[in-house]
Amino acid sequence: MSTAPLVERPGQLILVPTPIGNLSDMTERAIETLKSVALIACEDTRTSGVLLSHFGINTPTTSFHAHNEHGKASRLVQTMISGQDVALISDAGTPGISDPGYLLVRAALDAHLEVSALPGPTAVIPALAASGLPTDRYVFEGFLPAKKGRQGRIASLVEEDRTVVLYESPHRLKKLLTQLSEHAGEERQAAVAREISKKFEEMRRGSLAELLEWVESLDRVRGEIVVVLASEKASKKLNRA
Repeated sequence: MSTAPLVERPGQLILVPTPIGNLSDMTERAIETLKSVALIACEDTRTSGVLLSHFGINTPTTSFHAHNEHGKASRLVQTMISGQDVALISDAGTPGISDPGYLLVRAALDAHLEVSALPGPTAVIPALAASGLPTDRYVFEGFLPAKKGRQGRIASLVEEDRTVVLYESPHRLKKLLTQLSEHAGEERQAAVAREISKKFEEMRRGSLAELLEWVESLDRVRGEIVVVLASEKASKKLNRA
């Protein structure tokens, strides 16, 4: 009678941040982890393949993205239950932030597996820290809905008494600044960061009216965008300074 091999310990899920632009931001610990695990789950294996090749990481990869997240999560959990460690990476930044990584984390925890996260690159903190807006209390909203529910969310966010941090796509930046101005007033202070850690990194600070004027002067908005919005109270204080 054959028996299944005993597993000394189940594998674990390790969330590994990757550079959002500058490859020098990749930590030694991240490289060592990606070399040591049995499998790397990637948002896009082609994009991640370039990064992994650059650092001489030959670990097998598999895709894990918004179109296969549910079915793939259960298979990755089985891989870990069998005793193999799995790393999760996104195309850039910290996995699980504004991507489907949460579902895999939840599935691993529901299976009583260990989950750990390495510190590393993210666009939120550099944009907030360099914005010149209050950083003692803030809320990260991620991407707003493209259509349904967008106006209601914006109306709620402009009433926040904390600094608000948002992600936005380049082609919707003008729309976002216009909508924020309509709800919060054109004098509300804000900042726009784009291409953080990349060659053409840029940070613009000022009122929503000034930022909108800047965007309208551009032929085309490029790069990853982070918008930081001051609360009404903080904005009034800054405007008086």
